[in-house]
Amino acid sequence: MVTNTPASRPVNPRFSSGPCAKPPVFTLESLSDAPLGRSHRAAVGKAKLSAAIERTRDILGIPADYLIGIVPASDTGAVEMAMWNLLGARPVEMLAWESFGAGWVTDVVKQLKLDAKVTTAEYGEIVDLAAVDWDRDVVFTWNGTTSGVRVPDTFEIPADREGLTICDATSAAFAQRLPWDRLDAVTYSWQKVLGGEAAHGMLILSPRAVERLESYTPAWPLPKIFRMTKGGKIIEGIFKGETINTPSMLCVEDYLVALDWAESVGGLDGLIARADANAKVLWDFCAARDWIANLATEDAIRSNTSVCLKFTDPRIVDGAAFAKAVAKRLEAEGVALDIGAYRDAPAGLRIWCGATVETSDLEALCPWIDWAFEAEIAAQSQAA
Repeated sequence: MVTNTPASRPVNPRFSSGPCAKPPVFTLESLSDAPLGRSHRAAVGKAKLSAAIERTRDILGIPADYLIGIVPASDTGAVEMAMWNLLGARPVEMLAWESFGAGWVTDVVKQLKLDAKVTTAEYGEIVDLAAVDWDRDVVFTWNGTTSGVRVPDTFEIPADREGLTICDATSAAFAQRLPWDRLDAVTYSWQKVLGGEAAHGMLILSPRAVERLESYTPAWPLPKIFRMTKGGKIIEGIFKGETINTPSMLCVEDYLVALDWAESVGGLDGLIARADANAKVLWDFCAARDWIANLATEDAIRSNTSVCLKFTDPRIVDGAAFAKAVAKRLEAEGVALDIGAYRDAPAGLRIWCGATVETSDLEALCPWIDWAFEAEIAAQSQAA
């Protein structure tokens, strides 16, 4: 029997996993200090870009000897820059447990044509990290945005590894604690945990990564937009705000506003606490019901940002159609936007729980998931 629609609604129904919800305090007026119509190479532009880099360092706790660059093409551009510049000097192992990790495998094997060892896991699972050969260069995602699976807190990358670690951390940065001393190239985009605008990526390099850049020349040509060295030396300006291509100063201002908000909620600790509280709402919701579950097969690997859910009720005839219909009902009611599972992932829902989402909105959403599930079960029964 279908119940009446719930009385309460989320104030903000934006639960997309990218671009994600803006910080709760965001207004267009907050961007009024953006130096629009000015060159990013003017003093005011350089100051804004430098501030974005150094405040990122402060909030994330990035070591002083690591380089931080603002690069084009979002997280994808940052990952590609890292792989095209750093790989090929030694054996490579590619780890993939979701679609973006699988995409990096394709680029390394088919585009760079490296004879890489490829280790994969199904959606909802993770590879055996203890069996990885960390003396190879290893490329992996910290948090699988499309699978809701993350590297567990208990795992430690070996300190005495010979290879470099290249980590796509786009849905982990600002929501999960990253072991900087064990990571050599880390990437993310502004559009994830801090809800920034799209198209800009961040590339963070350890001294070990810089040493590789300055001592190794890849066998393949590098497009201008990927080049980080000149004459065998790192182009330091890239990591001081002198970007490779023209950045949007409006997007830079938006990122600075998001960093202001991050500091106001307690910095990294506060951001992690908000994401954890948000994810717990959905974890508890699933634990209390026998028709929905976390896609992640183990609690230790559950994401606290991109929470992926699957329907498990045996009455469901077509899982993909059912999940799409539930998401469509919720969107039609204006209570949850863009929460369908990623196109390559198993059928279900993907609900963003990063820090910019209010816990109260997730609490208001849960009764609506109940309602949509019951309504779709009823509709399926009538159609049979």
